[in-house]
Amino acid sequence: MPRPPAPLARRGTLFHTWLETLWGAPKLVDVDELPGSADEGGVQDLEIATLQDAFLASEWAERNPIEVEAPFELLVAGVLLRGRVDAVFSTDSGGIEVVDWKTGSPPRDSADSAVKTVQLAAYRLAFARLRGLPLERVGAAFHYVRENFTLRPADLLGESELESLVTAVPQSSDLV
Repeated sequence: MPRPPAPLARRGTLFHTWLETLWGAPKLVDVDELPGSADEGGVQDLEIATLQDAFLASEWAERNPIEVEAPFELLVAGVLLRGRVDAVFSTDSGGIEVVDWKTGSPPRDSADSAVKTVQLAAYRLAFARLRGLPLERVGAAFHYVRENFTLRPADLLGESELESLVTAVPQSSDLV
């Protein structure tokens, strides 16, 4: 079924495309090629300039990523997870930090934060495996662009906790 235009999703895509251009990375997709881009409601987002200015004022603007829009595949408890990390940076300690740019608001409460940090835990595990690094040498963060706020959760799930979480999800044949 066709979906109505999603201005917030489009804003995120525009911002990520701008970052790819800023860092000289090839664009995965032109925003004008997205489904619904010609629809009413797909007009220019006036908030994008605010996000760009906020990013340029952040600690991240002066850093150079070693990877942008880095794809990964991660097998956890027999389940294949695929995704893309927005950026990967080297750390002074010889490790890496994976970062996910957020154009929306920070988590509302600890429950909201706990759900969102599962994403970071998966990113961290994937890049530890890809780079052959111990998990403790891979950091993970959300950067909430508008607020210039970087959230680096200290209690991310490890490999065994992610496996437990994945195996706790009912199999599709168990769903009604």
